[in-house]
Amino acid sequence: MKILLVNENKVLDIDKNESLLDLLKKTYKEDYSKYLGIKVNNKLQELMNAEFNENDNIEFLNIKDRDGHRIYIRTLSLIYIKACKDILKDVNVTIKHSLNKGLYTELEYKHLSNKNQLENIKRRMQEIIDAKRPINTIFLSLKEAEEVFLKQGMNDKVELLKYWIGDNIRVYEIDGYYDTFYGYLAPNTEFINKFDLRMFYPGIILNYPTRENNFEIPEYIEQKKLYKVFKEAEDWGEIMDVGYVGALNKKIDNNTIDDMIRINEALHEKKIAYIADEIANDKNIKIVLIAGPSSSGKTTFAQRLSIQLRVNGKKTFALSLDDYFVERHLTPKDENGEVDFETIAALDLELFNEQLLSLISCEDVSIPVYNFKLGKREYTREPVTLTKDHIIIIEGIHGLNDELTKQIPQINKFKVYISALTQLNIDNHNRISTSDLRLIRRIVRDNTHRGNNALKTMELWDNVIRGAERFIFPFQENADAIFNSALVYELCVLKKYAEPLIKEIEKDSKFYPERQRLLKFLSYFKPIEDESAIANTSILREFIGGSCFE
Repeated sequence: MKILLVNENKVLDIDKNESLLDLLKKTYKEDYSKYLGIKVNNKLQELMNAEFNENDNIEFLNIKDRDGHRIYIRTLSLIYIKACKDILKDVNVTIKHSLNKGLYTELEYKHLSNKNQLENIKRRMQEIIDAKRPINTIFLSLKEAEEVFLKQGMNDKVELLKYWIGDNIRVYEIDGYYDTFYGYLAPNTEFINKFDLRMFYPGIILNYPTRENNFEIPEYIEQKKLYKVFKEAEDWGEIMDVGYVGALNKKIDNNTIDDMIRINEALHEKKIAYIADEIANDKNIKIVLIAGPSSSGKTTFAQRLSIQLRVNGKKTFALSLDDYFVERHLTPKDENGEVDFETIAALDLELFNEQLLSLISCEDVSIPVYNFKLGKREYTREPVTLTKDHIIIIEGIHGLNDELTKQIPQINKFKVYISALTQLNIDNHNRISTSDLRLIRRIVRDNTHRGNNALKTMELWDNVIRGAERFIFPFQENADAIFNSALVYELCVLKKYAEPLIKEIEKDSKFYPERQRLLKFLSYFKPIEDESAIANTSILREFIGGSCFE
């Protein structure tokens, strides 16, 4: 039969008995292992078992494709878990979260990870890769899967099976070891060619090629402050008795979810109050700079922090970076020749710093208003005069970059990084990506507050991620405080808002594979229908509506 190979834009003949893996090997010969997955008529499928018909469009995916990159990371994770179990026998491996340009993992063993263990695991991983071990796909009934997981000591997966939709489940097998992953894997281990392991007490960092490093292993950068926040989130999970989705679903079943919501919100309030206390107790601090990636909940956080500062006897004044853009004709262009409002060079830093110094000195200041239609600043406000008790709160993408406030002494500044660093994982081997949580938040918010559909949000999302990689993530460790805005229960609430919006994406859209992935992800969660326990001050209200700060 004939098929169209999209990668080469040409029609190929394929025997009805051939698989698409056979076609891949025939077409790309020794380079075939660069392609990890496949799309058939724009639908993501597993390379080994893809189904196709006459005249179908076939596209092979390499690591530069987002789905191909995810397949690479999942396959590498399986190899790592298998190598750990080969070296340390029945050790339990937990893939906790992203950190230090990789995945932070911990081994539950009689003693903590050490350098010798790491080298042995690394050597074993390479042996598994060099042996080109097949990764087999098996569909098991839920009862069969339960028996397998119980035998392997995977109680987290057993708990999740109780809420599984369907009669069977896809399981991957390698040399007698069975596991499940949220998404597809490569057909065998030879498709993985780059990785590294590094000690990060008490665990191990699993490094993989990244997009921002041109798909090479990135330079290792320690993020000790970020780790501390993830550890705090893990401790919060223990307080609420929720570490995995199965445990969260169980609380919904048992009608104990409202109590957990109140505890989670109280933990947020306590952390915000702690940050406010730290600021108020230092009489030198005059400016608070808040930065974080899109949909982190910056607006609500800034309002709640302002309230807590006032509780401490401080007055607050919000200053918007949007009013300090340079005149439109002076705005820098990006690599595509488009006006780039995200670069720090798009701001009039001299004017901004000059007015900050004047505000701190309690002088009269005429703050501009930027007219986006005309592309210039206008002075239509009454002059502002602050007092010695005022704290200026500035929220914006460049808040952690000292270039933004280069004329302000460090002693007068307090920087806060905010992001949704979820403490919840699907199970021990499937973490929940912080960018996925933020994307779902944004899909809901864009529809609730801006009337945008999910397709419009996804069209913008790639640039949003790129902006965060350029202007926010490199400065995370500059923060004086990090606030984790994730709420352990929120995906159970967001689910009922997001699912119908995501389902509107059509099969011919380039975002159809993303539609399928997100719907699969949300299927793990039971919905929370009654929202009465969610306070109108909650960060979640910024996305679903009903916030008292709107």
